[in-house]
Amino acid sequence: MKPDLVIGIDSSTTACKAIAFDRKGRLVAEGRASIPISNPRMGWFEQDVAHWTQAQTTALKQLTKKISKDRIAALAISNQRESFAQFDEKGKALRPGTLWLDERAHVEVREIAAEVGRERVHQISGLPSDVTPCLYRCRWLSKNEPKIWNRTAKTAEVHGILAHELTGQWKTSVASASPMGILDAKTYDWSDELLKAGRLTRAQLPELVPSGGFIGEVTAEAAKRTGLKAGTPVIAGGGDGQCASVGANTFIKGRFYYNLGTAAVGGSYGANYAIDPAFRSLVAVAEQGFSYETAIRTGTYLVTWLVERIFGENPAKNPKIFHELEAAAKSVPIGSRGLVMLPYFSGIMTPYWDTDGRGIFAGLSGSHTRGDLYRAMMEGLALEQAMMTNRAAAATSPIDHFAIVGGGSKSDLWCQIVADAAGRDVKRLETAEASALGAAMAAAKGAGWFKTMPEASAAMSGKPSKTFRPRTKETKVYAELLSIYEELWPKVSGWNARLQEFARRQSA
Repeated sequence: MKPDLVIGIDSSTTACKAIAFDRKGRLVAEGRASIPISNPRMGWFEQDVAHWTQAQTTALKQLTKKISKDRIAALAISNQRESFAQFDEKGKALRPGTLWLDERAHVEVREIAAEVGRERVHQISGLPSDVTPCLYRCRWLSKNEPKIWNRTAKTAEVHGILAHELTGQWKTSVASASPMGILDAKTYDWSDELLKAGRLTRAQLPELVPSGGFIGEVTAEAAKRTGLKAGTPVIAGGGDGQCASVGANTFIKGRFYYNLGTAAVGGSYGANYAIDPAFRSLVAVAEQGFSYETAIRTGTYLVTWLVERIFGENPAKNPKIFHELEAAAKSVPIGSRGLVMLPYFSGIMTPYWDTDGRGIFAGLSGSHTRGDLYRAMMEGLALEQAMMTNRAAAATSPIDHFAIVGGGSKSDLWCQIVADAAGRDVKRLETAEASALGAAMAAAKGAGWFKTMPEASAAMSGKPSKTFRPRTKETKVYAELLSIYEELWPKVSGWNARLQEFARRQSA
């Protein structure tokens, strides 16, 4: 039997999915397993390495019961980014892995910025100084858990760990290493300057492989565990955001990928390296080039927060609540009757890079209704994205449309608000598993089905199911509202910093 399928493994924060796709990017079969999260202390988020590897094994076992292992040409991994763990000389995990959600390294962010220079860190890595990248937790671990750090023979992110589980090789994708904050993005190699800041050595890190490149073969032991065929090629994929970008084919000129999910993450592709606070420059899942990525930590998370915590609704008991709120929001005029929301409920990444940033509803009155709050939430996320997209386009290349996926994309009202606020077409893609598909595209390229990643993406990405075009009148109104919106955070950021410092003292 000639292999006619590739597998994209998507190891996200809460689950691992193993999905088989054909040459046209059609989903054929899948397996999945959940991954629990530990929150041992305030601001600490961890997962056991065994949960990462076992979830991959379980997902693959489910998948290989549905399709013949002889049909699989290759597989590649998409992974939650900035999550990593430490191992001894025998490959045994020394402690739980720390996640991208983890906020323990605030002090280390300031230390490294002072030593290396905030602008220098950004210039080398493509990432503004922020608590999320692994770099700062490396410094934290070296200071706070020195016995474990001194025993660390290897430290690797999720992609490197899962690839090692399958192949026995300590190798990882350049595109997965990029978000760690210790890569020189321009050279696609580890940065000696940032390694020193993180108190790391090259010997402690996996070998780097470009996306679509060969990492190794599934070992006989891994084959027994997963149901895969021994010798199946394992191809370098990348971080889930970059994989999703490729899954949505951001190689198309003028396209911006926008995942309106729990977090609202998007990006465009470019061949040239560029840096700006409005985006992160990450090595793309491609032969060359970069993903210029924007990120709002709270996307549709705010829908759940509003409905359950503020409105006191239980969607399980009232499944019509979302339809009711959308209907109410649709009848509300642009600007939500003088109400604006800043979506910084879990801090700010792009464009202000302020971990202490917090959400705000500004302009509240006793006359506002649930429909007003719900529309203000939709508009806040749309205005924030419009602001960042405008800045990213000015610093890189023109963006003329969004390719939108994620739970929020199912709302016609929200898609139209995004189109009107950004002044750009919004094309809804029905690609439910963009990250896994992007990894599968890398596997397809590695298997020799396509010569390049852009070729694989063009052949396997889905076509838009509906396009929302910006309306002239509404776009003009949103342009005025955007100018008001853009002034708000700069005016209140200093006040917010004082408030958060006060809150920390009261909690101490």
